[in-house]
Amino acid sequence: RNISSYLAECWTFVPTAIWRSCPSAARKCAVRLPDFALTFPRKSINRNCGVASIAARPGSEVWGGVYEIPVSERLELERREGFRPNRPLSSNSYVPQDVIVFVDGDLAKPLNVITFVANPQVNPPLPSNDYRNLIIAGAREWNLSAGYIARLEQIETSRA
Repeated sequence: RNISSYLAECWTFVPTAIWRSCPSAARKCAVRLPDFALTFPRKSINRNCGVASIAARPGSEVWGGVYEIPVSERLELERREGFRPNRPLSSNSYVPQDVIVFVDGDLAKPLNVITFVANPQVNPPLPSNDYRNLIIAGAREWNLSAGYIARLEQIETSRA
């Protein structure tokens, strides 16, 4: 298959962000990832704040958007996510992980996708208000539920 499905759970919610790395990316659908939570386990040097990932957490859920990406553009996406296949997994900022999500939250519509999960750092900072707002803008772009957006609005941010 020459297409990968990629779960965009944070910054890549917003199409202009993913199109910088993957100009052929096509929006596919909104999805729910059960038993995972949105976390902020790393500091981004570029953003100077905590940045998002997901972590297994029974009873929690993460919503996001799926893009179809040509395999030919996957290396650029990996590079942007801080992953280099030629180095140890622990030396990467994020590593690709296969997950099963559910289209529109419907358990009868599973979809296998790739997402990137952060290698956590010790004592990462909180996300900035601007970064949280970027996540919220992406959630709105994907027409995610008002309840989920309200939870995103409650994310604690740094004062910087």
